[in-house]
Amino acid sequence: MFSFIQSISTTLATSVFEEVAVILAKPAFKRAEAQYKDLNASIATRAQSEIQLIMDELTTGTRKPNKRDEIERIHNVATSGSIKKCKRPRVDVFLVANNGVEYYIDLKTAKPNMEEFKGFKRKLLEWAANRLAENQGANVHTLIAIPYNPYEPAPYERWTLAGLFDLPDEIRVAQEFWDWIGGKGAYIELLAVFEQVGIEMREEIDARFARFR
Repeated sequence: MFSFIQSISTTLATSVFEEVAVILAKPAFKRAEAQYKDLNASIATRAQSEIQLIMDELTTGTRKPNKRDEIERIHNVATSGSIKKCKRPRVDVFLVANNGVEYYIDLKTAKPNMEEFKGFKRKLLEWAANRLAENQGANVHTLIAIPYNPYEPAPYERWTLAGLFDLPDEIRVAQEFWDWIGGKGAYIELLAVFEQVGIEMREEIDARFARFR
């Protein structure tokens, strides 16, 4: 059953949440794409060193997270040192706002542990370095989106992430994500749609879960 639930979570992320985000974003954004694979696949060695320094400062608590400052630090060394090829990044949702801001969004459906979040933080910084190595004039913003709150109706326990992420700039959960993508009220409408689908497919869902009894 655990394996089945995990497969559902993965399928929702790639086949549903990403596509829904793109559909909702298209009227309000200049560009919206799921599974974006055209992010630059190179990074400057000085940028890698700066990212490591930022991570060290955050994990030891010597500085508080400040996304704007972190991006600026990466921007300053984005083409310094040698440029190295790296594995081509894959971005879950890529958006370009009408003002030119580029949003690179990593969707997470499960509740990751702290070590996993450290890896996610580094990935966000590296995405910025990838893009700025290619174009230092790009206005880059990277963030993690969590499509639903597993603690509903209690708030998502984000306080544990305060030492790593610039909240709420880098972590958007449930309503704040969907309403940002699709406009105020989008989250409530999505809940109603998912509920209706659940009602219509109730017999099929119950039959599938009955196999595990």
